[in-house]
Amino acid sequence: MGSLLRTEAQERAALIDVTGYDLALDLDQGEETFGSDVTIGFTCREPGASTFLDVDAESVTSITLNGEPVDPASVQDRRVNLAGLATDNTVRVVAQMRYRQDGEGLHRAVDPEDGKHYVYGMAFLDAGPSIFACFDQPDLKAPYDVRVRAPQDWVVAGNGAVERTGPGQWTLATTPPLATYFVTVCAGPYAVETDEHDGIPLGIYVRASLGDRLREQRDDIFEVTKQSFDYYHQLFGIRYPWGKYDQFFVPEFNAGAMENPGCVTLRDTYVFRGAHTRTQLFTRANTIAHEMAHMWFGDLVTMQWWDDLWLNESFAEYMAHRTTAEATRYDEAWVDFGITRKTWGYGVDRSPSTHPIAGAPAPDAESALTNFDGISYAKGASALRQLAAYVGDEAFLSGVRKHLSDHRFGNATMTDFLGAVEDASGRSLVDWTQGWLRSSGVDDIRLDVEQRDGTITRAELVVTPPQDDPVTRSHVLDLAAVEGGVATGTVRLHAASARTEVPELVGTPRAALLLPNSSDLTWATTVLDEQSLAAVQDALVAAPDPLIRLSIWSALLGGADTGRIDPRRVVQIFGVCWPHETVSSLSDVLGGLVRAFYPYRLVPQHDSAAALATIRDAGRRKLELVDGASPAALAAARLVAATTSDAELLARWAADEGRPTAASGDKDFGWAVVRRSASMGHLDGAQIDRVASADSSMSGHLSELRARAALPTESAKAWAWNQLYGESKLSNYEGLAVAEGFFDGYGENDATELLRGYADRFFAELPEVPQRYGDMAAEKFVIAAFPHRVIEPAVADAARTAIASPDNTAGVRRSLTDALDRLDRALLAHQRFGATASTPVATEG
Repeated sequence: MGSLLRTEAQERAALIDVTGYDLALDLDQGEETFGSDVTIGFTCREPGASTFLDVDAESVTSITLNGEPVDPASVQDRRVNLAGLATDNTVRVVAQMRYRQDGEGLHRAVDPEDGKHYVYGMAFLDAGPSIFACFDQPDLKAPYDVRVRAPQDWVVAGNGAVERTGPGQWTLATTPPLATYFVTVCAGPYAVETDEHDGIPLGIYVRASLGDRLREQRDDIFEVTKQSFDYYHQLFGIRYPWGKYDQFFVPEFNAGAMENPGCVTLRDTYVFRGAHTRTQLFTRANTIAHEMAHMWFGDLVTMQWWDDLWLNESFAEYMAHRTTAEATRYDEAWVDFGITRKTWGYGVDRSPSTHPIAGAPAPDAESALTNFDGISYAKGASALRQLAAYVGDEAFLSGVRKHLSDHRFGNATMTDFLGAVEDASGRSLVDWTQGWLRSSGVDDIRLDVEQRDGTITRAELVVTPPQDDPVTRSHVLDLAAVEGGVATGTVRLHAASARTEVPELVGTPRAALLLPNSSDLTWATTVLDEQSLAAVQDALVAAPDPLIRLSIWSALLGGADTGRIDPRRVVQIFGVCWPHETVSSLSDVLGGLVRAFYPYRLVPQHDSAAALATIRDAGRRKLELVDGASPAALAAARLVAATTSDAELLARWAADEGRPTAASGDKDFGWAVVRRSASMGHLDGAQIDRVASADSSMSGHLSELRARAALPTESAKAWAWNQLYGESKLSNYEGLAVAEGFFDGYGENDATELLRGYADRFFAELPEVPQRYGDMAAEKFVIAAFPHRVIEPAVADAARTAIASPDNTAGVRRSLTDALDRLDRALLAHQRFGATASTPVATEG
């Protein structure tokens, strides 16, 4: 039996209502399995009918329905049939479940630093039945009573408030109605920090080995948590409904975080073990605000079926950036959204795998996961931002409050939400919905002007929809005339047709730069005329408004991504302007994007060494401009470390000699240096051993794997390949670390032929990846392990063959499609701009 079909879920929901779960978990049975004993009460509208229960057990001890035994052997394909139902029913399933290492179900991780074990539950999307037998679909919500037995030195928490009732015995308070995919239990020797705000008990948990770091960072985490609570209480008009609020920073987590009511789980890399930048702090704050938004939108009101999963994530994405911008010290939140989240989303929306924000078919639960991407998050949040601008912010918020109030502790659909906004605003959203939610692709926007003697005589904003989905989409946006970096005039437009006149510009001097979408308010590719394009470099250095700078960079990145702008030009502009960028998110993320996607990818091979040197030199110049102890110096040093080929510099930095003060003593920075040295062939496995012996942490272990996989030798690649696909049993994080290092450094050493030989082997091994690493981790693995540095048509052909193969899962095919699109864009750039080398190769000295 495959994934739960929507039709099956509808039939089951029409037949039964679940009245409650009573769950006992025994986590004190060893390292491989745990006990699960669940009793479920439910009613049936048609006595005598049958339904099914979802069970994914290692072994089933017993099943009883209304006191009568059901043969445990009847469990097939994760289901057991329940026949002859009464009006009121009780089913009990006692089973042994297996701990998982793929970040799903009940995941058990071992901290190599101290050997301690940690457990956390991740029931999303369909992993709940591997923890307890259940009716696993989002619209069969019910209250939960949970008891846990665990080793006596562990702490235990979950959705409800917890009470220790005896040695190793824990009882959790009855919850309000929850969807199965929100149920979690976290257990282990976690370090904990507690606080209270507005009557809400607060807890933060992390591995014991990170306890000192948590104590240093607790105040910042609690501050953002409290600020977010205050903002949401004011905004929604509904108090937080889940009692206490725990945040567990857990190891080997696939996502950024998961919004389990009352017990949020987050990846533990958000508790920084060393030096960190403001961008990293913002990302953590934004994630905290995102998950808290879900406590209302997603948890209090839950989607009816997985095809509305986008609305949960779009709403939380939008609210998180709004909250951090307005309620915390991170007033640059919308700048970060533009360069980080929207850049990700644009890449997806320009690719063959694009899909409408809403209305994408989800005939089964698994297919919904394939659309869990930059469209669901970044484009959906942009659409909601547009909706607020379209109907007015107060009408938008009134609709949100009505939606939350009307469907409290229940389920709802997109139609319910939009209906509430229509009622509040008095405006029809039929056309808006069709344009924004039920169509796909990115519109191009440009300003068409005529001028005489330097004065504009005609100005129109031109909107061109994508050829594959040419729907009319309205845009609320700003347009700025920029001279000397300063916006000398800004116009707010509502562009509801292909051409919109801009009379405010007529009769004004033609500015050096005419910039549509100057506040980055809408979702579109900005196409600059040649006169404006010629002015962007000066504007990026001089513009005081970070949204102006963001919008320029968005136009440049989008132009290179679509083959309109030579990627070498983007690198040249980066080299001049990046050292002067002062907003950390824009600086840090942009540095990572240009480094990752330009040399040896978008930039042709014969110009890539020069491009890499330009990026490196930008990092060096920034180090000269900023305080060496500042987070900006750390970001610049990271860029230099990732791009330099200077073996002597890398050796000094690896030995913690001559580093900028901000990176001094930082082990993670040291590992970045080691990884770069390894990929360049400047060190060997024995030298990596020596570094690893001084860092036994989980982070150190993963960094060691990346560095070993990056070594450009036949033996190192053979070892890494065997780790990924041989007999080794890697966790989801370990597999991802090896995959990330495998193709590192291609084109910068003599490993070209060696790596090319592994490209075909990568595609042949793909069907095994989900079985090894789990469905969620597999999609990340495919992107990381894709031979992205081998920019050749043969690799693209092999990817297309793999995408067409039924042997690969839908999630793997989706990740392949996105990776192939990146490769195709690189091939297009090489075709258009790669005929001759255009810049000399810089040298280090």
